[in-house]
Amino acid sequence: MLRSDSRQLVGLDLDVLEPYLKAHVELAGPLTGRLIAGGRSNLTYEITDGVARWIVRRPPLGHVLASAHDMGREFRVMSALGGSDVPVPRMVARCIDAEVVGSEFYVMEFVDGVIVRTGEQLAELGDERGAAVLRTLAETLASLHGVDPAAVGLADFGRPEGFAARQVRTWVRQLESSTSRELPGLEDLAGRLAATVPDNPRRTIVHGDYRLDNCVLAPSLDRVAAVLDWEMAALGDPLLDLASLMVWWDGLRGLDSPIAAVPAEHLTVAADTGLAAYASASGLDADALRRAMPWYLGFAYFKLGAIFEGIHYRSLQGQTVGEGFDQIGALTLPMIERGLAVLDGA
Repeated sequence: MLRSDSRQLVGLDLDVLEPYLKAHVELAGPLTGRLIAGGRSNLTYEITDGVARWIVRRPPLGHVLASAHDMGREFRVMSALGGSDVPVPRMVARCIDAEVVGSEFYVMEFVDGVIVRTGEQLAELGDERGAAVLRTLAETLASLHGVDPAAVGLADFGRPEGFAARQVRTWVRQLESSTSRELPGLEDLAGRLAATVPDNPRRTIVHGDYRLDNCVLAPSLDRVAAVLDWEMAALGDPLLDLASLMVWWDGLRGLDSPIAAVPAEHLTVAADTGLAAYASASGLDADALRRAMPWYLGFAYFKLGAIFEGIHYRSLQGQTVGEGFDQIGALTLPMIERGLAVLDGA
């Protein structure tokens, strides 16, 4: 276990970071820090000078997926959303020189609040507060999708036309680059998704990995204090985000999962509660959303399976930091199976 006062963190040397940060903020003392538990993608650290606190983000160690872990993407979109109704941390600095800490990275302010990462936290919520949290997450997502990209300087933040179809191709490639075993049903699921891409005319900023433990809740739990982890953000079909929220809320139900913050294991609140809240906040018809969702849910399972398989691949090479990674590979096949099932109407 890393000590909270360590200056030699895995993937981040504070003796090297400190002079870089001094050029951007006034430091009250030497930096100490810790690797924040729970991260299974980009590495995230909390650092402090004894008075203020910041967050540092850098890509994972070793093999990484080609289009994920984009520090510049995260930094740009949060900087752009800083003046909007979408709660994001204040950005401090971005370093593109990989020679400083071994990769590019960025620094942002620390946002005080609650990140729900454990089953114990979820159980303490109970169904009534859990439902309120899910509605808050959905309403915040609707706020994001209501932002005009051009108004915040993100008009050129990718190509929204054909985004969903490109996502299928992208995650097929990601699986091909990080799969070391047979995955029955994978080709069928990918083929069916590619052949039936919906034509949703809505085009918005999309988060790309929207879920409970990528949000900081206010201590009162009645609002989202900050949305984090924007490495997959783009312009595209907003229903991809809604499906992500729903699958992360309900989709791992019944699995022996090391993944933290899976409400389905601890709350009876259904993901449809979030869909209804999103529809209301967006001014959309909830029944029409439900009819549209099977493809998006199928894709969300497919993408999640690809992410799990990438983590499994890195774990086999000893290139993950933290606990539980050796168990994540067992989740890939269930994600493929559940993706096929939702496309079949199950």
